Amino acid sequence: MRIYDVNLTGSSAAEAARAQEAQRTDRSSSSRSVGTNAGGDSIEFSSSLGRLSQTMASYTSSRSSRVEALAAQFQSGTYRPDSAATSKGVVSEALATGVN
Repeated sequence: MRIYDVNLTGSSAAEAARAQEAQRTDRSSSSRSVGTNAGGDSIEFSSSLGRLSQTMASYTSSRSSRVEALAAQFQSGTYRPDSAATSKGVVSEALATGVN
């Protein structure tokens, strides 16, 4: 987020302008401008945000497929949960969170 203070004067204004220019230069290689309104405000998102979005979408898709497969197994009566793995997971999570 950039804040432009129109009340800056003298060397403070020059320093602020240099800092903003340095930020703009640093960000230009790893970000993209999304939009600008009539007032000159703009929003920039890093390329990491796009990769995160893609990862989350793929996770959601694979998770949804897994849940559907388990639901189908349950409905057909072929779902056989691994009780040893389930108990191990419950105990591991309890120990990790410090639950007594």
